[in-house]
Amino acid sequence: MTQWFALRGWKPAPFQREVWRRYREGQSGLLVTPTGSGKTLAMIGGPLLQAMMELTAVGEKRKQHPSTANARVQVLWITPLRALASDTVQALRQPIEGLGLPWTVAMRTGDASARDKRLARQGKADVLVITPESLALLLSYPDTLEHLAHLQAIVVDEWHALLDNKRGVLLQLCLARLRERRPGVRIWGLSATLGNLEEARQVLLPHLRDAALVRAAVPRTLHMKTLLPPQGEHFPWAGHLGLSQVQTVVEQIAQARTTLLFTNTRAQAELWYEALQAVWLDDGQALALHHGSLDPSLRQQVEQGLREERVRCVVATSSLDLGVDFPTVDQVIQLGSPKGMARLLQRAGRSRHRPGEAGSIVCVPTHALELAEFAAVRQALRAGDVESRRPLTLSLDVLGQHCVTLALAGGFDSDQLLAEVRTTYAFADLSLDDWTQVLQFITQGGNALQHYPEYCRVIRDVEGIYKVIDRRVALRHRLSIGTISSDGALLVRMARGGALGSVEESFLSRLRPGDLFQFAGRTLRLLRLQDMTAYVRPARQSGGVVPRWQGGRMPMSTDLAAHVAEVLANPPVTPELRALRPLLALQSRTSAMPGQGQLLAEQIRTREGLNLFLYPFAGRPVHEGFAAVLALRWSRRVAATFSFSVNDYGLVVTATSVQALDEAALASLLEPDALLQDLSEAVNMSELARRQFREIARVAGLLPPSIPGRALRSLRQLQASSSLLYDVLRQYDPGHMLLRQAEREVLEQQLEVATLQQVVAECAARKLLLTQPRTLTPLSFPLWAESRRGSLSSEDWKQRVRRAAQLLEARHG
Repeated sequence: MTQWFALRGWKPAPFQREVWRRYREGQSGLLVTPTGSGKTLAMIGGPLLQAMMELTAVGEKRKQHPSTANARVQVLWITPLRALASDTVQALRQPIEGLGLPWTVAMRTGDASARDKRLARQGKADVLVITPESLALLLSYPDTLEHLAHLQAIVVDEWHALLDNKRGVLLQLCLARLRERRPGVRIWGLSATLGNLEEARQVLLPHLRDAALVRAAVPRTLHMKTLLPPQGEHFPWAGHLGLSQVQTVVEQIAQARTTLLFTNTRAQAELWYEALQAVWLDDGQALALHHGSLDPSLRQQVEQGLREERVRCVVATSSLDLGVDFPTVDQVIQLGSPKGMARLLQRAGRSRHRPGEAGSIVCVPTHALELAEFAAVRQALRAGDVESRRPLTLSLDVLGQHCVTLALAGGFDSDQLLAEVRTTYAFADLSLDDWTQVLQFITQGGNALQHYPEYCRVIRDVEGIYKVIDRRVALRHRLSIGTISSDGALLVRMARGGALGSVEESFLSRLRPGDLFQFAGRTLRLLRLQDMTAYVRPARQSGGVVPRWQGGRMPMSTDLAAHVAEVLANPPVTPELRALRPLLALQSRTSAMPGQGQLLAEQIRTREGLNLFLYPFAGRPVHEGFAAVLALRWSRRVAATFSFSVNDYGLVVTATSVQALDEAALASLLEPDALLQDLSEAVNMSELARRQFREIARVAGLLPPSIPGRALRSLRQLQASSSLLYDVLRQYDPGHMLLRQAEREVLEQQLEVATLQQVVAECAARKLLLTQPRTLTPLSFPLWAESRRGSLSSEDWKQRVRRAAQLLEARHG
């Protein structure tokens, strides 16, 4: 291995040697190293060294007579992204071919070739690169474990991307099955830096308390630069997406051979690609667009263009965040706040993706307050602070899906499987009562559904083994394996040509034939909607609306929000804060700056009524629950109409025809007592649970998938089916495990109750700083603008907010 490195002019890093040594000693562990530092070679080196030693020991027999017919899966390489899989295959083949090993590398994902799928299905590949969903699918076949009988190593790439979601829970269950059949298999995770590395190791390797935790000795150097906007903006607002910075960004792109321009949303990527096209002077093919809703073939063309240096700039979203190697990328630009330290680190790692090279990132604020966010990221990274990712537990919908998978793969004994499931982190505390409900669910759907044959998917035979015997159940289950939701998306296809990607049904259903919209970097004219497909053709004129996707707003992490509060209370000497001084000075003159240990509250009257602005700096999801509770408690004191809006910094509650609150009254609204009861009353828990139930029901198998060759089910049909199921269970089986899970996920994941309780308690303990400014302030203006978004059309909203900002700028000089 060292000789192969030397031939390429490389020298193995100490952490690579350490992983090779630990692997040869039979250890498992977690490797934590920045992207671009050589983690792939660190992980594959151990299996290759072992294979070479075995070849030497047994002679050259296999080397002289290589045959894929005798190949066997020795390394299972699990990747979270299909786009990453093909890149990983190429990266793994290089050292294998360089060392002359007769190993076959295959890929098993939704994008895999028929050859690779056949090799994976028959176990005729030495190294198999696979996604969690494809692994679960393989485990649904009775002969898969036999094909994996010689498995030596399992590598989980980008483990941090799976740690805090249901895909990770599904993978934990699959790993438990493989460990049970191959107790000595080595399992290694590859991860970027996390705030909870020890917990991440425990989730991956719950059976090994002292598993290795290997870190790269020398962190990769990161250079961070912020393109400062022109002076003068005192009343920033989110919504214009920073398009005023286009010329500055173009000048920055011109300074490098190749650039990745990261945006936070797909809509923003589409708009910025269109804006750059208008001023792009190079070959038009040198500018490209890449996001998750584009057709895979289009994304692959862009990725190949980057590798071959035909593409100079790619406007991308998180679709290029993870692990795809582009050594030719010289520069990364982050457009707008990254909303988290880990995301900025990940994206910065895309630049100069070569061992020993320093990463760099150029930050472009879309409005003035994002300067504080960039300063906060800079300060947090200097201190070594990165967000934690909290693993999920007791996701019974995923467990139910896994049980049907194993019932399909030859069957299972309930006691043995319970013991196996409890070896995972996600289900270590699974109660016998919950397990009994899972078994009841897969065999009869629950008390209310037991008379419907389609929900009785698994039977228990005379020997007590749970099995699937119905071929229709087998087909539907294999089509629905996984936890990724793709409901409600319509395929966008050229009337004469191929597919462009997918857009949400809720957006396209509002368009009429002949309407224009922007997608895939071009202006399209809608011709017709047919069989869940939107047929389009290119439009000669420009214009048209840009699709909005669910989850289009990326919330700031609670950790970063706390750092923003810190830099505003004690501004450090950074380029960003120097540029922000005029805005902060105006905030101090018109109201006050939030200080350490203080909670700033502003009461400002506008034509809408009395507005109470509060700045906990806890992130949008926490503020949504907080604002709902405040509005409820205020409504108990006085009869009025209340509304609220939130952003990542704070919240505003607006009341009509009420008197201003004094400090004592406001303090009473901030009491942490009875928070959960008030939250349940303030938000429509039943409606939130109903929405959450649709996703849970799909994962658990209650909503059958579309059958290939038949018409796809529309979002309206899925909503109707899940809503009917929800109502039936609420009325006839209110204790159903999936209803309980829906309510729990709303509290834990949507409303982040644990964090909310902590934030409310901290706010109650802070010194209250209550001001009554005569006009909107720099901090309150973005919240006021957000509160008006829903009451006006998009264009009217932008015009009014821009006009209000101009009036305030003129008033304050």
